[in-house]
Amino acid sequence: MLTTSSSRVLLFSLFSNVALAALPLIDFDRMGTVGLAGAFTGLDLFQNTSSSLPFDPATSTIFSRNVDGTLIRLASTNIGGRILASCTLKDILYVTGSFSSIGTVSASNVASFTPSAGSWASLGSNGPDGEVHSVFCDTKDNKVWVGGTFSSPGSNVAVWDPKTGAWSHPPFVGLSGAQSKVLSITTNTSDSSIFFAGSFITTFPGDGTVLNSTNNPNVPFSRGATPFSSSLVPIPLENAQIDGSPSTSDPRFNNIQNILCPSDVDGAGNSWFAADLSTALVTVRTFSFISVNGVRLGNTFQSNHGTSGFSVTTIPDNTVQTIHYRDPVTGQTLSCSDPCPLSTDSSLLYQDFLFDSTQTITGVQIKLSEFTGTAAGLHILQLLSSGAFASSVDSNNDMSCFAPNPSNTTRTGDWIVKLANTNIAGTIQTVLVSDVDIGTPAANGPTFTWMPYVSASGNYDVNLLVPGCINFQDCSSRTSVQVTVFPGEGLQPSVATISQQNEDDATILLYSGPILPSSPDFVTTVTMMLADNPVGLGQDGKYEIVADRIQLVLKSVGTSASNDSGSTSGSAQETNSGFGFFEWPRSFTFADADATKNLPNSTLTALDVVGIDMFKGAGGSNGLSFANPSAITTVVHHPSGSIYLGGNFTLSSGPASGSANLVAFKGGALSSLSNDGLNGPVTCLLLNGDQLFVGGGFSDTLSGSMGGKLKGIALYNIESGSWSSLGAGLNGPVNALSLANGQVLAAGNFTQVLAMSAGSGGVPTTGLAAWDIKKGTWVNSGGFVVGSLTHVGNETSSTQLIAGNVVAARKIGADGMVMLKNGDSKTGPVITPLGAQLDALPKSSPPVVVRRRSSITSSAWMSHLLRSKLFSRQAPMTQLSPLPASVPAPAPAVLAGAFWTNSSSSAEVTIIGGNFSFLVPGSSTPTEAIALYDPITATIQGLQGSRLNGTVRSLLVDGTLLYIGGEFTIPGTDTNGLAIFDLSTQTWDTSVPALRGSSGLPVLVRSVSKSSSKENTIIVAGTFSGAGALRCQAICAYDTSSRQWNVLGSGIQGQVASIAYGGENQDILVASGSIALSSSNTISNVVQFSFSNNTWAALGTVEELPGPVSAIEVNNGNISSVFAAGR
Repeated sequence: MLTTSSSRVLLFSLFSNVALAALPLIDFDRMGTVGLAGAFTGLDLFQNTSSSLPFDPATSTIFSRNVDGTLIRLASTNIGGRILASCTLKDILYVTGSFSSIGTVSASNVASFTPSAGSWASLGSNGPDGEVHSVFCDTKDNKVWVGGTFSSPGSNVAVWDPKTGAWSHPPFVGLSGAQSKVLSITTNTSDSSIFFAGSFITTFPGDGTVLNSTNNPNVPFSRGATPFSSSLVPIPLENAQIDGSPSTSDPRFNNIQNILCPSDVDGAGNSWFAADLSTALVTVRTFSFISVNGVRLGNTFQSNHGTSGFSVTTIPDNTVQTIHYRDPVTGQTLSCSDPCPLSTDSSLLYQDFLFDSTQTITGVQIKLSEFTGTAAGLHILQLLSSGAFASSVDSNNDMSCFAPNPSNTTRTGDWIVKLANTNIAGTIQTVLVSDVDIGTPAANGPTFTWMPYVSASGNYDVNLLVPGCINFQDCSSRTSVQVTVFPGEGLQPSVATISQQNEDDATILLYSGPILPSSPDFVTTVTMMLADNPVGLGQDGKYEIVADRIQLVLKSVGTSASNDSGSTSGSAQETNSGFGFFEWPRSFTFADADATKNLPNSTLTALDVVGIDMFKGAGGSNGLSFANPSAITTVVHHPSGSIYLGGNFTLSSGPASGSANLVAFKGGALSSLSNDGLNGPVTCLLLNGDQLFVGGGFSDTLSGSMGGKLKGIALYNIESGSWSSLGAGLNGPVNALSLANGQVLAAGNFTQVLAMSAGSGGVPTTGLAAWDIKKGTWVNSGGFVVGSLTHVGNETSSTQLIAGNVVAARKIGADGMVMLKNGDSKTGPVITPLGAQLDALPKSSPPVVVRRRSSITSSAWMSHLLRSKLFSRQAPMTQLSPLPASVPAPAPAVLAGAFWTNSSSSAEVTIIGGNFSFLVPGSSTPTEAIALYDPITATIQGLQGSRLNGTVRSLLVDGTLLYIGGEFTIPGTDTNGLAIFDLSTQTWDTSVPALRGSSGLPVLVRSVSKSSSKENTIIVAGTFSGAGALRCQAICAYDTSSRQWNVLGSGIQGQVASIAYGGENQDILVASGSIALSSSNTISNVVQFSFSNNTWAALGTVEELPGPVSAIEVNNGNISSVFAAGR
């Protein structure tokens, strides 16, 4: 059964402030499936104490949002107050913003709420003395961090200790400079550091101090590495022979190649398992000599798998190496041999194990001798170089793990490949050689330049590897070369003349000193050419120049050289200034740290480079003094190690030059996103796997690639680097985002979810919108709120908080229809709104009437009236009064409904009609007036074939046929106000003769119904003059077997507003409206028709019911008890 009500009745009950009344007990479940429809967007079943209070949009109101989306009002602030952020710690809710009171409690900018007691409280007496923009509930240390614009108890950052009930400044005193505000406080993915973002300046001295606490920012951080080991570039192993045996039979974990440079986190396709209960050997052979300084191992933490002990044997010398590593717990350097421990702490991405000295080898064999669970396994395996390297053979310069680009070479002249056998079986040595005529000036001779990828600044020895001439049998052709090393911008080049006449392999030192890391603007180069005065006699009139490899051996990390064009690992200038981003590791215990002044370099972390690069990219102090000040408003940390920063900024230099408002930090440097970011400020970021949802005041990418469909909200796919729109976006800025139950909640200053098609008005959505990630569409957010919202955040794992300047709100939000079923005595019935959203296309508001359901059972909503007193006399016809104008039902409004069970699937579908439109996911063309709604999947679709143009007011399902009445047409047919659709075949039946209008009035069908006493007969009533060639004014009977129209008795005149049935087996039809009997020309606005004798009779007189009757109902089929309403 579906129950509908007029908008007048609903709106009165929804938006009037009435006294608290007891909720009537109704057994909805006995009534079958019950729907409540009309022109409404929000409802409460009854008024409780808090929701009956009026809303003042000059205050900020906070609500709790339940798992079903329903809203419960918690409190409002003082006039002019703002609620900006919230978090929960040990079941206590902390709310921050700019306010002096909340509820009935005086509280300055921060307050707490205890849900179990329903009470608010202030936090101490010396809290923040200014606006608080952000709050972070630290569950690890049981403290509350706040950030904003205030001077006490800390500079823009303060800490509340619930245990002591006291405020304090942070361990680094605070943050200041620029606009002096902290807008975001979050943690990294491992919860080991706290990130601060906003508009502030940090400063570190550039005195060349070695950063003993800093790891290379180009490599994901791990406590199992040191700054030194993380600066050693891994050796590419793509062309090496890798074997792991015995291996698991599980195809998800049996590819040993997957652990060389895994593309994702520990798991299937990115980790390797040994066979169960076995000691495994992982063997790496390169078949050429490589310089190796150690190994990097990352454990797997999959269930019942992991390595706890191992050893490393080098090839070809077959020596078990003694290796050194940092204890991740104590920080001490320890040594081991066989076995060596591999940590089973899942917070460690990897550990680095270094040899006593650099080994020139052709491979290693790693024995996994101890394991946890059923088998050993690994997630990462890499061989660490001596620092950096480059080969003359291009195929040897593959991409290293964590490197943005490989080493490279350039050359002039003719160079050819030359091979030499070694004394090791299966091992060859490949070099390039160039012949030059004796007497050729050096400037005209061939040149060779190596460009090694250097990941971190430091002090290096740069060596030239020269193969011995005996193996190559070219001693007589060898000569001397001049080699020039360019170590970095601002550093003097080093020039040396080297003889290549060595008989055995030689490693020749070219340069020892600082080297700057590779960046888009600079790479270290080593260039070799013929010496000005070459030595030797040559052979056949030619000299031979040999190009093999160059080797950079890291001696120490950090350098005092200037580096104005890339990320900085060590001190790079007189001072290093950072903007808008600051990392504070929880492990720091520095007593002298003051971030409002110069911080010691010992506090500089690898991720503080984010702020340093932002400062440079924004133009330094000059770039941060623009009239529209820059700020980083939001930060998220991806499990891959990448950081995404959103805000209001433009970068004019550095690796992300040209980016605006959204940028990434990965591989140790800022990195532009596709299309250079967004064309307006970013206020919030939400990470869901590789999906990055972005909210703010933008409309497109910076390059305009999305056609203006990123209004206020956008989706960036991290894996593919591509942008997607969420529908067509919102018509105003988004202030906050939250993830709840598979939905992205957006809060902001908007009034519509924009329609994809041009000219469509979109869905009214004021301040709060919900995007279903799985369905890829906007859906009902559950509650109803009108206002400009400043905050949405998670309260618990299943509930959220929303806040803002609210004009009106109701517990439940619905686009014209809800479903009802029994609940408990305290909360009342369970109310489920449509999961899909109905749009409001620009059109005039149509009239609306009370619609009847199609079943026999009725529910009376007016006072009981006795028929004997109400209807006593008849009156002759003078002139029929027009039906009154109906109460407006602005779209979206549901004016009719029915249910149909698909016999093939046994699934019940809700059919709704009215004044609305909607977009089926994937379509840009709106469908209007009628829809099929699946309550199980919460999806909506239109009828197949041609589409209605107009408004639907009545629905009746008879078998598989759907009868649709209203005020509409179907393009390409003569359909007018009445249509028939076959639900089983999904086709329109256009063979029925159309209804005709009368007296200049359009056809308007207000009722389509059926009496159980009259088989194969559909009763159609409203405003019309006939059907086909048949004259049957206001009411006609359609015979479904003969497919013909018939007149009921002698017919009536006027217009019918409503139909009801009474008597045994519904053998009496009661019609109301502005009606006269054709047989006697008698006006009687309520008439009855007897199916048994085929006659009409008047009920009551014009004197007793002087105006048209717009609604009629028979009390439970009792024809002696009739209810009427009208004018």
